Amino acid sequence: MSLEIKVPPVGESISEVTLSRWIKNDGDQVEMDEVIAELESDKATFELTAEKAGTLRTIAAEGDTLAIGALVASVEEGASASAPAAAPVADASAAPAAEAKTLEVKVPPVGESITEVTLSKWLKAEGEVVAMDEQIAELESDKATFELTAEVGGVLQYVAKEGDTLEIGSIVCKIVSGGAAPAAKPATSAPAPEAKAVANSNGTSYASGTPSPSAGKILAEKGISPSAVSGSGVGGRITKEDALKAEAPKAAPAPKAAPAAAPVSFSGVRNERSEKMSGLRKTIAKRLVAVKNETAMLTTFNEVDMKPIMDIRAKYKDKFKETHGVGLGFMSFFTKAVCEAMKEFPAVNARIDGDSIVYSDFVDVSIAVSAPKGLVVPIIRNAEQLSLAGIEKAVIGLAVKARENKLTLEEMTGGTFTITNGGVFGSMLSTPIINAPQSAILGMHNIVERPVAIGGQVVIRPIMYVALSYDHRIIDGRESVGFLVKVKQLLEDPTRLLLGV
Repeated sequence: MSLEIKVPPVGESISEVTLSRWIKNDGDQVEMDEVIAELESDKATFELTAEKAGTLRTIAAEGDTLAIGALVASVEEGASASAPAAAPVADASAAPAAEAKTLEVKVPPVGESITEVTLSKWLKAEGEVVAMDEQIAELESDKATFELTAEVGGVLQYVAKEGDTLEIGSIVCKIVSGGAAPAAKPATSAPAPEAKAVANSNGTSYASGTPSPSAGKILAEKGISPSAVSGSGVGGRITKEDALKAEAPKAAPAPKAAPAAAPVSFSGVRNERSEKMSGLRKTIAKRLVAVKNETAMLTTFNEVDMKPIMDIRAKYKDKFKETHGVGLGFMSFFTKAVCEAMKEFPAVNARIDGDSIVYSDFVDVSIAVSAPKGLVVPIIRNAEQLSLAGIEKAVIGLAVKARENKLTLEEMTGGTFTITNGGVFGSMLSTPIINAPQSAILGMHNIVERPVAIGGQVVIRPIMYVALSYDHRIIDGRESVGFLVKVKQLLEDPTRLLLGV
């Protein structure tokens, strides 16, 4: 008897994960609660454990992107896993008709909010003999692409066609197991070796030369064709690691790579390339559009003279680091100014929940941090209670965890307000999008020396443009402008941050 192991729910906003590494191999004996694989979401890395003891049968491959609830592996109880497999083969020759059974393969549940999927590709041909847990089709939802596996061994019979939209629980295909499956082999025993040779020589199996979703995205970003990469995964599948190492092999097939390079160099060749959006990219797009459609988002701007803060940093940065063990950066000043301004404008720190407005008596600031797999937004809890040194230590701690992929779900979940710094990339001005369900986000930008009028004279000052995007349903124009002006005043007179005035 086998037990299916599926991707567990790992957070409200997480709809898919990537199988980054198998810790146990296919066929290994595993104990109950033993760690068998490592899964990775866009927010955290966590471990998958065996729900009972037995023999591990891997289904998903390393690098695969899996929806919540998707099948990852199965565990077969002890010796019983091999005995039943041999028994039907021995008995089938004696009574093939009596042993034949038909199993309906249906669309499995893949997430609470997903009600239908599309059959994007058949990986096995109709009438082909498939093994238990072998991948037979590729299904696609609005959140992720995942693979359908055979629940038993036997002969595959199609029910749905490629391109069909199927509801959860709908029949995708049937598998005739028992006497029917072995019966098909003797009938085609003569041409079977030739068929296999064609399959091997032409690479017609799905796994061979096919990138996993994460690997496909990396190759697309690099402009490398999957055909130029050799896969090291199961059956020749191109894994994420293969894609990351693909730049060296790229030089070998230089003539073939020339057409792909044409759109980049604009050499005059009018080529176009269509690439399917990844499940993660589609989810991001859907959420961003939802924020734009479901909120009355506006952006107000102001400018900040950064000279007072820069003077303080130049004067005290060495002493500050000697005393507190961390550097004195701009983020601590902005975070402190935001917390102080929220005392006068609490709606900026609030959120809409149905027909109610929820006001928080604390400030959990989400800070954008650059990580190896992209931009993440961990949270500084109770930022209003922290000093400048406390905020800097929190920022450094979260940044280190982000670079090492050690951020936990708790450190990524929640937040009442977000600060994003596009200035580190050279942005002069932007209109950041609200991080729902929050109601506002502050955008920092680059610091540029500009001529400004002070006391009737034109002087050169380091100026930063700041932007506040806000939900007009909860924050009025007076409050948004007043909040940003308050932040500006506190930053241009930093002593007020220390005095709380």
